Amino acid sequence: MEYIGIVILVFFIIITFLKTARVVPQKSAFIVERLGKYHATLEAGFHILIPFVDKVAYKHSLKEIVMDVPPQSCITKDNIAVEVDGVLYFQVMDPMKASYGVNDYSFASVQLAQTTMRSEIGKMQLDKTFEEREIINASIVNAIDKASDPWGLKVIRYEIKNINPPESIKDAMEKQMRAEREKRALIAESEGDKQARINRAEGEKQEAIERSEGEKMKRINEAEGRSQEIEKVAMATAKGIREIAIAINDRGGMDAVNLRIAEQYLNEFGKLAQKNNTMIIPGNLSDISGMVASISKVFNTINPKDQEETNLKQ
Repeated sequence: MEYIGIVILVFFIIITFLKTARVVPQKSAFIVERLGKYHATLEAGFHILIPFVDKVAYKHSLKEIVMDVPPQSCITKDNIAVEVDGVLYFQVMDPMKASYGVNDYSFASVQLAQTTMRSEIGKMQLDKTFEEREIINASIVNAIDKASDPWGLKVIRYEIKNINPPESIKDAMEKQMRAEREKRALIAESEGDKQARINRAEGEKQEAIERSEGEKMKRINEAEGRSQEIEKVAMATAKGIREIAIAINDRGGMDAVNLRIAEQYLNEFGKLAQKNNTMIIPGNLSDISGMVASISKVFNTINPKDQEETNLKQ
C-alpha cells in the first residue's frame, strides 16, 4: 500500500509540475486565464503558473501566416463570371485580441478577403482585371487590414494567383489577341515598307541632285575650257596678224606679199584647171603683175590705219 501511495504522490507531483511550468517557444505567445478570466500573455521563455488556478487557454504563432484563399466566382462590371483565387499574408500582432476578438481569425480573414475580392472585381471590366491586379491587391489589403484591427491582426499583403474566365471568353480573348498581334505585325511591316520607300526616294533624289551637280560642273568646266580655247586661239590669231602686219610694213614686206599673192593665185588657178574640164580663162591672164597690183591695192585700202601706225612706229 505504501508503494502505491508513493506512486500516486509522484504522479501527482509530475502533473502539478506540468501544470505549473510552461516553456513558450520563440515567436509564440500563450494566453493565460486565471479562474476562467484573462490574466496574462506569456512571451517566449520559461514561466511558472499556479496549479489548478491558471490555465493556458490559447496558443498563437507570431510568425507571418500564409493562408490560401479558395477559388470563388466573381461577376465583372460587364457581367462576365470569372473564377479568382489568391494568397493572403497576415501576422498576429495582439494575441489577446486574436483570442477574444473573433472566434477563428484565419477563417474570418479568408472570408473577408473573398467578399472584398468580389466587390473589387465587380467594379472593373474583364480586361481591366488582368491589367490592374496591383490595384485589386492593394484594395483587398486595405479592407482586410481595417476590419481585422479589432482581431489583433496585421494584413501584410494579398496576391491574386489566377483569374479564370469561361472557356468561351478565353477563346474570344485569344482570337482578339491573335488579331491584335496580326494587326501590329501588318502595321510594323507597312511602316517598314514605307520607311524603305522613303529611304529609296531620298537616295534617288540625292543621286539625281549629285548627278545634276556633276553635269553642271562638267558643263561649266567644258564652257570654261572652250572659252579659254577661243581666247587663246583669238590671242594667237591676233598676235599672228600683228606679226604679219609688222612684217608687211618692214622694208621689202610688200614685195614678199605680192610674191605670195602671185604664188597663191597660180596654185589656185592650177587646182581649178585640174578639177574642171571646162575653164573660163580671164582675158588678162598674162598680166599677172597687174592682178597682183590690184589685190595689193585692195589690201592697202582695207587696212590703211595699220599702215599708218606701222609707218609712225618706224
